[in-house]
Amino acid sequence: MKSLSINIPIAVYAYDELSDLDKRLVDEARKATFRAYAPYSKFNVGAAIALDNGEIVTGANQENVAYPSGTCAERTACYYAHAQFPEAKFQTIAIAARGTDGVELNAPISPCGACRQALLEYEILAEHDVRVILVSANDIYIISSVKQLLPLAFSSF
Repeated sequence: MKSLSINIPIAVYAYDELSDLDKRLVDEARKATFRAYAPYSKFNVGAAIALDNGEIVTGANQENVAYPSGTCAERTACYYAHAQFPEAKFQTIAIAARGTDGVELNAPISPCGACRQALLEYEILAEHDVRVILVSANDIYIISSVKQLLPLAFSSF
């Protein structure tokens, strides 16, 4: 028998250690959490995507009592980004979350499986790694590629 290991390198930063662009993405993702509609989960998520054309597109989770009808912040942002700027390539996505009490979470959250798969599609379309920034009140994690969040991913490419 052969054994394989999957390791995901994560760089941990404080906000003041980030580049100006990464700070802007973090700020935009944090602001987007206040545009979430999450009356059922009470879990507000915001996302901000930097595109290679200089645009930053944001999204927030939008819930519906029929849960499958809602969508996560990451997919809201990526679908809007591609619909508005179909030629632009994704560069980086930042994701932040807070409770409905307005308090940012103490630990970063990562995208759900459906969002990981959707983001992977746009990484493949970009033909380069898309960085992922996971934001919390305490630490900011930077992962160099969506692929690292979805090892052994399903793909038609």
